[in-house]
Amino acid sequence: MTYTVGGLIQAADYNGFANDTAGANVNDIFSTGSGDKGYGGTALSTVSAAATVTATNWAGLVNNISSLASHTGTTITSRSAPTTGNLIEILANINTDLTTITTNRGNAAASGTETGIFTGSVSKTTATGSGTAAFTITFTHVVTFASANAARFFFNAGGILRLKYGKSSTGTDADADWNTLSGKVGTISLTGRVNSTTNTIAGQAYTGTTRLGGTGGTQTTLATTTGFYNLTGSPVTIFQLNNDVSPYSGEFIRTTATATSSSVITLITTWVSDGSSGAGTSANISGGTATSSPSTTITGTAPTTLVTVIPPSQTYFTIASPTIAATVA
Repeated sequence: MTYTVGGLIQAADYNGFANDTAGANVNDIFSTGSGDKGYGGTALSTVSAAATVTATNWAGLVNNISSLASHTGTTITSRSAPTTGNLIEILANINTDLTTITTNRGNAAASGTETGIFTGSVSKTTATGSGTAAFTITFTHVVTFASANAARFFFNAGGILRLKYGKSSTGTDADADWNTLSGKVGTISLTGRVNSTTNTIAGQAYTGTTRLGGTGGTQTTLATTTGFYNLTGSPVTIFQLNNDVSPYSGEFIRTTATATSSSVITLITTWVSDGSSGAGTSANISGGTATSSPSTTITGTAPTTLVTVIPPSQTYFTIASPTIAATVA
């Protein structure tokens, strides 16, 4: 590349920064990109070899770099976009800044507003179990994006799927223990794990599968390095918490995640009891009232697993959120 102070800005210089330089170009991150690169913005046009690089071309480049830096929270060299009629000057450190932005592409300085819109049911409103018999409640959430690219853009730009668990109904021996166990989980967040590393989103570090706010219980699984890009067509357990109170240690809450397709994620959560072994106690639990859509919190008393969406910040990009269909059995 001929891009040096005192030299002429050639089409190849501009095209490299805009589109061509591997690991350090705007379109790779700002536009469609591929894999864990790309936010879905409008791509910068390239310039033919014989054409002149205009102030408009250069301004688009500078402005998109600035937007990428602001979105990812990356500190870059201060620079101003040229205006028509002014001399286009060499701007320092563009390649360095683009390399840093590419490394930081999974970070997001801010998030969008959390939503909890779903079809179907997220709550088991009828009683479950009988006496000391074992039981399983299965919550299924099918998260569907408009396309494979829509899924990529969502996670690449800092989108989060968040799971919440809760129950507060009373009336049986085991109710109090399940109320306590579900309250110990906190929240489980599934992010992209872009660039195969920890991503900082709105000031919080996410590793792929991240448990926030939960304490207690016996955590047997937390797939900290499993994010969207690590999912396959086979279910993987991303989280399991067992009860740590006797005689209910056989109770657990488990969530698996599957990339059903390139645009669909299926999250299956099971609440499992192996039956009570304590004399004079029973394993069955009450139902209760449902949490209804839309809701970002568990508002009912029944056993509930709720999946909410925290979309990426829409300041610089328009990124669609998925739909969620929920069932419980």
